[in-house]
Amino acid sequence: MVTLWGDDGIMIYNDAYSEFAGGRHPRLFGSKVREGWPEVADFNDNVMKVGLAGGTLAYRDQELTLFRNGEPEQVWMNLDYSPLLDETGKPAGVMAIVVETTQKIRLQRELTGERESLRRMFEQAPGFIAVVNGPQHIFSMANQAYIDLVGQRDVLGKSVQDVLPEVGGQGFVALLDRVYQTGEPFVGRGMLVNLRHSPTSDTQHRYLDFVYQPIVDPAGAIHGIFVQGHDVTEQKRIELALRESEERFRLVAENAPVMLWMGDANGRCVYLNKIQREFWGVDQDTIKSFDWFTTIHPDDHALMQPFQTAMAAQTGFSVEARLRRADGKFRIVSTNAEPRFGPNREFLGMIGVNVDVTEARQNEQAIRSETRKLQVLNRSGAAVAAELDVDRIVQIVTDACTELVGAEFGAFFYNVVDAQGESYMLYALSGVPREAFAKFPMPRATEVFGPTFRGEGIVRSDDILLDPRYGKNTPRRGMPEGHLPVRSYLAVPVASRSGEVIGGLFFGHSTPAQFRAEHEDILLGIAGQAATAIDNARLFKAREQEVSERRRAEAALQTLNATLEQRVIDEVNERAKAEQQLRQVQKMEAVGQLTGGIAHDFNNMLAVIIGGLNLLQRRLAKGQTDVDRFVEGALDAAERAAKLTQRLLAFSRQQPLAPKPIDANRLVSSLSELFVRTLGERTRVQTVLAAGLWQTRVDPVQLENAILNLAVNARDAMPGGGNLTIETSNAHVDDAFAREFAITSGQYILIAVTDAGVGMEPDVIAKAFDPFFTTKGVGKGTGLGLSQVYGFVRQSGGHVKIYSEPGVGTSVKIYLPRYFGPIADSQTGDTVRSIDRGQPTEIIMVVEDEDRVRAVSVAALIELGYSVVEAAGPRDALRILESGQTVSLLFTDVVMPDMSGRELADRARAIVPGLKVLYTTGYTRNAIVHNGMLDYGTHLLTKPFTIQDLGLKVRSILDQDTSPGEG
Repeated sequence: MVTLWGDDGIMIYNDAYSEFAGGRHPRLFGSKVREGWPEVADFNDNVMKVGLAGGTLAYRDQELTLFRNGEPEQVWMNLDYSPLLDETGKPAGVMAIVVETTQKIRLQRELTGERESLRRMFEQAPGFIAVVNGPQHIFSMANQAYIDLVGQRDVLGKSVQDVLPEVGGQGFVALLDRVYQTGEPFVGRGMLVNLRHSPTSDTQHRYLDFVYQPIVDPAGAIHGIFVQGHDVTEQKRIELALRESEERFRLVAENAPVMLWMGDANGRCVYLNKIQREFWGVDQDTIKSFDWFTTIHPDDHALMQPFQTAMAAQTGFSVEARLRRADGKFRIVSTNAEPRFGPNREFLGMIGVNVDVTEARQNEQAIRSETRKLQVLNRSGAAVAAELDVDRIVQIVTDACTELVGAEFGAFFYNVVDAQGESYMLYALSGVPREAFAKFPMPRATEVFGPTFRGEGIVRSDDILLDPRYGKNTPRRGMPEGHLPVRSYLAVPVASRSGEVIGGLFFGHSTPAQFRAEHEDILLGIAGQAATAIDNARLFKAREQEVSERRRAEAALQTLNATLEQRVIDEVNERAKAEQQLRQVQKMEAVGQLTGGIAHDFNNMLAVIIGGLNLLQRRLAKGQTDVDRFVEGALDAAERAAKLTQRLLAFSRQQPLAPKPIDANRLVSSLSELFVRTLGERTRVQTVLAAGLWQTRVDPVQLENAILNLAVNARDAMPGGGNLTIETSNAHVDDAFAREFAITSGQYILIAVTDAGVGMEPDVIAKAFDPFFTTKGVGKGTGLGLSQVYGFVRQSGGHVKIYSEPGVGTSVKIYLPRYFGPIADSQTGDTVRSIDRGQPTEIIMVVEDEDRVRAVSVAALIELGYSVVEAAGPRDALRILESGQTVSLLFTDVVMPDMSGRELADRARAIVPGLKVLYTTGYTRNAIVHNGMLDYGTHLLTKPFTIQDLGLKVRSILDQDTSPGEG
């Protein structure tokens, strides 16, 4: 209780209120109510206002938030406020009676929450729930699941009999009566109840799991029954279907024609069908105690690893092993099984099928054995029939028989009798090295071996050590020490058509009883083949011997003069030495001819050049200007020397080629006008161009030169004129042709140049491609034309073949590889055109380490109208570029001391991106040429060159919009 005195509500309270005030006591005592409880100041202002006005207030379970202990706290209270009067009868304060109800409110809310939770649980329970009260079983509660079960009937306040009349006759009301009377609960499992969803609907069969639990009050009296359960109709139907399915399975399994089984998760048997039980001799009652693993053949336990693996991985498996049948015999059984799983995917074990495949495997083995026998018989029969060497025949037969009968070793002993009457020469051995018999004497005519060499038939013993014929040959009693162990023994005589016993085939095995009657049949057949083959070989050998003896007799007539024969031998030896020396001389002569030819031609050309220049020098010194013929003569000789160099490079396959895809038909057609001008009117040119001709990829300029070279040779071979045919076609080079001429087999195009001229002898054809070899008169040919053609074609991956007959004519056929790339647009070489002069703004950098060559190049470019910057080497050139010098084109030698032209170009482009480059060289090596082909996009001007060649090349590069690759 607290008194709020005066207008400010000074607080005066008792001990009970001090406990209510919490941490604010004693500071609260004597304070103003607004300041004491600032968090509820508005509430207390209203109390003071009403109380000082003489009014009263009453609150029940009033909720306020107070800071009694420094933290906000929800508090519920019963509050009664009444005015306190002074001596005049006027209100001077307010009396407050405070009763805290916080604990009660919280308990009420907890109870309400629990009731709500129970209600939700009741409604949301997965099973049906109901409560019936009194002996009449009146429904006081029923959840939605129960309402759904009985068909949405109105049940509350009604008896079970009234709500569910159809269950009365099914005993359920009687069960409720019994539980109510005895107090003993009732549990039903899968009980059938027939329910109707409406009075007019058909009865539905439902299966229920439920419990009737009596409800007892504190005094122990039963006043109702709690009903709870689940509708298990679907589960029951599944169980019934499963039971029916299992029954059908058992009926099928029991009467199945194969062995069926089921095992548990530990691999023990839980079910065996009738055939499987009969196989193992197991009764139905002893299946679960039966250990099937003991029936596995001892040697086949390792084969059961797939079963162990499958059990661990819970996967299917297949295995084949020998299992012991009830009669004690082992049978080959093929097993296939799959895993079994329960409703929750728990592993239950395996179910599988066993099939006795013993007969099938035996049949397969028999087929394989027979097939192998037929193969061996066919192979050996064919080999023996084609063989005329007795040694080979005997070895083939021995090997074949050893394989067919399964012997560890076999031998053929030839029937040769020595002076003592006993000797059998070992002729062939199979299965063991020859050394295995080398240290033992040959077999003698003992009781074991004798019948075979006398041709008395086959001898077979399952165990020769137990054979009564064994061990009776003196001085030894049995096999000598160290002999190959023999238990199974088989021997057959080999007799000719005349009845002569040629020898015997003998076979051994270290294990008893390995040879059977079927092996005897095989050996008899092969022995007959062998005897026939040996007879034929003997006849052939006898014929050879007869021929040999005849030759020896003829030779004897020539041995009358031994001295003469020795002289002949000496002469032959001397001739062989002379031929060897001649070959060496011819090699040196070929080298001398090559160097001599080069020297001869170059000396002639240099004579013209040097003489012309000397005369030019003398005339110019005298002030004479009539020097054109000397200049023209020197230029002509220089050009001939350049062409000679190119031909030599072509023959040696060192010339740089610029291949591109071409259509040979179009190229040949483009040469028609050139043929007319070059060959003259007396040579009639006919072209036969194949339709659908494949493409090839070669240097078109070099191909034109090659065809023109062949055409000129053909013209010269027809002094009186004649027909020249140029033909194209597709060709396929087979492996034999490719091996002969060292090219790749496959598809080629063929260009044939054929004349009707004088033709060539075989010895001329053999040397036609040699450099400087010519059949023309002196001064009419260099002898390098065909060698140039040959070098170009071989460098292009092709081949050249000459076909010629004296008096008929010659055909030279060029084979070039087919090209499978895109179709070519242009096939011919550059068209000769006039030179467009350069501009002074176009600056050419000339890099050449030879001063005189550089000076000529600089002068030529200036003559052509270009501005020129010259460098004596790559390092000078790089310094000039790094200084900022503008350059339109880099004209560089390829081979220089410091670095190659290719290296210079790469470094120059790092300074001036996109710089255009023209290379020049007398010999390319590998800087810009690979496998004889220019790198793609590379521009090359070969030394020596004319000013016109230089002008055309420079102009064509500068006029290009872009510069792919090197160009």
